[in-house]
Amino acid sequence: MAELKHDYLICYDIRCPKRWRRAYKLLKGYGGSVQLSIFRASLSQRDREKLRWELAKILKPEDDLLIVGLCHRCCERVPLYNREGVWETAQPSFRMI
Repeated sequence: MAELKHDYLICYDIRCPKRWRRAYKLLKGYGGSVQLSIFRASLSQRDREKLRWELAKILKPEDDLLIVGLCHRCCERVPLYNREGVWETAQPSFRMI
């Protein structure tokens, strides 16, 4: 059975360019870049914890990380305030018959 996924907004402020590049490359594997240090990812609870663990190995105490869970309704409203196509809404992975 597939794990339930939720959308997350991941924001970071990393002081060292080398650590910033490592975090950026890591996050590109999990989701799409909305802005330079802001990503959107659809993650299961297991994937979210794995990402936090991998980022903990990269980040230092002076760096900041924010992972915000987004509800489905929040994701639907984002295109109203943004450029077309930047924030694509995910299609459901199931069909009701």
